[in-house]
Amino acid sequence: MTGYFEPVSVGALKLPNRLLMAPMTRSRARGGLVGPATAEYYAQRAAAGLIITEGTQPSVRGQGYIDTPGLHTADQVAAWREVTGAVHAAGGRIFAQIMHSGRVGHPVLYPDGGLPVAPSAIASGDSMYTPDGMLPHPVPHELTAAEIEEVVDEFTEAARNAVDAGFDGVELHGANGYLIQQFLADGSNRRTDRYGGSRANRIRFAAEVATAVAEAIGPERTGMRISPGTPNGGITESDTAELYPELARALAPLDLAYLHVMEFGHREVTEAVRAAWPNALLLNPHPDPASGARTTESGAEALAAGLADAITVGSEWLANPDLDVRVRAGGPFNDPDPATFYGGDERGYTDYPRLDALETSGAGR
Repeated sequence: MTGYFEPVSVGALKLPNRLLMAPMTRSRARGGLVGPATAEYYAQRAAAGLIITEGTQPSVRGQGYIDTPGLHTADQVAAWREVTGAVHAAGGRIFAQIMHSGRVGHPVLYPDGGLPVAPSAIASGDSMYTPDGMLPHPVPHELTAAEIEEVVDEFTEAARNAVDAGFDGVELHGANGYLIQQFLADGSNRRTDRYGGSRANRIRFAAEVATAVAEAIGPERTGMRISPGTPNGGITESDTAELYPELARALAPLDLAYLHVMEFGHREVTEAVRAAWPNALLLNPHPDPASGARTTESGAEALAAGLADAITVGSEWLANPDLDVRVRAGGPFNDPDPATFYGGDERGYTDYPRLDALETSGAGR
């Protein structure tokens, strides 16, 4: 896996390696604020070529889960500044992922008890976890054209807040069934105005968000994540193979730092996006839907084949704060504990042992 340890340029950053940390929701931000444990968690993993944070809402209505962080208040910016400071002090680089959940939300999350928003008034069909049990996502409010402009402004202001908080850049979450993908997918976007119908119209919202954010903080600080063909959040797409290369071509003139592909199979679409995209391509590799969580091996193959410039890894970084050392050594690897993925305390968050600690204790040999 030696290809992981070659430097690569991504936007304005020169990354020391190509083994990046993928965004992962951890639901440990009480009241939307990250705390000291979050700073420790990310700083422990600062050896990643680049850390991309958990999804962070750009507004109150952008929240889709309990205890997820925001970037839309002064207190949230101040809290994130402690995290970025810890990562930078440890020699790392960190982007904030800005995630508007759209219809993947619920009135219990919002102080006014209002509905989540979406391109069309179509429910996801999924449910949201709460301490009181699972609650079905309601039929969302369909955004007006004026409200769409307001949401674009929310993304832009959150990006400015991210830079103010010390982040090296932002990733726009256009994947996993959230708002940007809800506009892209014809199953969730039934609009008849300039934001719906044709592929060019369905791409328009993603392009407007990316344009506005790139103008606000610089294209070299801006990336976007996509997940062609994902079923998450009740998403259905009839034209996945054509949609994503067209999106890549639409975004190419913006000169963004990167495009980040979260695969759900559809390797042929990844290849088409790669051919259409001129800048750095990050890949979270799952060449078929049954691919397991061990992405370092398939990622090394993708790097060797020239399919991607860098690989993002999720649960392996979660469970191995020194994943770079373990990959070089060929293991052993800690196994992630799914029971501690979301919520809770330091268990399954900041207490995964490093390899040197295991060797000192005689474990893991």
